Amino acid sequence: MSDDVREYYDSEAEKEWGRLANPYSIVEFKSTVYLIDKYFKKEGHVLDIGSGPGRYSMELLKKGYKVSLLDISKNELKIAKRKIEDEGLSAEGYYVKSALELEEFEDESFDGILVMGPLYHLHDEEERLKVLSEVYRILKKDGVALVAYINTWGCLKPAVSEFPEVFADKEHFGRYLKGDLKFPKEESFTKTYFTTPIIALDEVRKSKFNILSYAGAESFVSGLNIQMKNLCRYMPDIYDNFLEAAIKACELPQFRDSTEHLNIIVKK
Repeated sequence: MSDDVREYYDSEAEKEWGRLANPYSIVEFKSTVYLIDKYFKKEGHVLDIGSGPGRYSMELLKKGYKVSLLDISKNELKIAKRKIEDEGLSAEGYYVKSALELEEFEDESFDGILVMGPLYHLHDEEERLKVLSEVYRILKKDGVALVAYINTWGCLKPAVSEFPEVFADKEHFGRYLKGDLKFPKEESFTKTYFTTPIIALDEVRKSKFNILSYAGAESFVSGLNIQMKNLCRYMPDIYDNFLEAAIKACELPQFRDSTEHLNIIVKK
């Protein structure tokens, strides 16, 4: 994984902690936790690959799991360790490594694995498949993993308000619909890889996993960033109703193919 990605997350570490806390992004966070609750074993050791500052790890620790964190950014892990210890919790380990560096973990070491972020930054399919193959190797038999991709179909909706100028070139619509987009840091927040659910699911199938389900993290409120923030501010009770309904609907086929973040749940 490139130095550009490491440098980005080292410089944006504090910002990354707050990313999942606003009224829109919390849908992504809570729907992901919903999937973990639904599909993961209720106890065991989880490896959080691409843990960032540890929001998901902290949630898992509170639920009683053993958790190890791995991230390319030492600054992200420093924040994670501080936040976790401030809650009186303790992780099994912190590893400053790329998702491509899983060799030190023994076969069938973990009951559950999160891969939420690393595949966003690997342009080469060979590298993404290496990550998935290693996750398969270190996951216990009958263990469950959650693998995330950024979905180009879902990115079209927030593009209307967040980055419409990109589509001054009409050819760009076709690229987003086709997927398999590889952006250098000059064209995205850092070096990134976006693709479609079809391509992502086919890629995961190449790694021997049994796909249990997949979900759209933002559910039916995908792209409604401003609207969700306003609803939370002015009608908080109704906001809570939308939040609850969106979480429960994240696996429905009419929504899951059209959100920014795609979560694929797999079993060994």
